[in-house]
Amino acid sequence: MSEGGASGAGSDPNLDVPAEEFIARLEPYERVLLDLRDQLYEGSWERILEDLRARLDNKPYLYKLSQTIARDVAAIERMKAYEMRFSVNLSELVRKQA
Repeated sequence: MSEGGASGAGSDPNLDVPAEEFIARLEPYERVLLDLRDQLYEGSWERILEDLRARLDNKPYLYKLSQTIARDVAAIERMKAYEMRFSVNLSELVRKQA
């Protein structure tokens, strides 16, 4: 399983870990977010973030993710950053470990 190289100048201890460790640290709600991204949002972090922001703005939204939208947005941003940094798809990696 390829992790790719770290990109960007800064180091983030939450991101600069092997994929297996990153996945092991995922909370159950973060795994749900990965599933929702793939099943309801066609694999797009941007679409799920737009939906969350619409919910915050009391606009129409596709799916009520949770009462803790700020937590979900932070988790999505972290998982998205990890995928971009290492050119991986976390959903695929999770499925390989199952």
